[in-house]
Amino acid sequence: MTNSERLRASDDVVAREVGGEMVLLDLVSGTYFGLDPVGTRVWSKLSEDGASLVELADLIEAEFDAPRDRIEQDLRDLLAQLSEKALVVPA
Repeated sequence: MTNSERLRASDDVVAREVGGEMVLLDLVSGTYFGLDPVGTRVWSKLSEDGASLVELADLIEAEFDAPRDRIEQDLRDLLAQLSEKALVVPA
């Protein structure tokens, strides 16, 4: 994924917040995927109108206390997992 490539939540995913965390259900495979509070915030943004890595990093940096390089690496890892499981698609 490039820094400017935009992703969005797949239409085949149902998401529900439970106790401050997001639970995703892929309707195609029937598998569940859980997100922590930061991942929940990322998912909310991807569900609204999609976002790029840079936009997500800006959002997380403004809302959470962590170094920018760690934020970007964690986002790359998360987005790779979500993409691999087809939970996010190009916007």
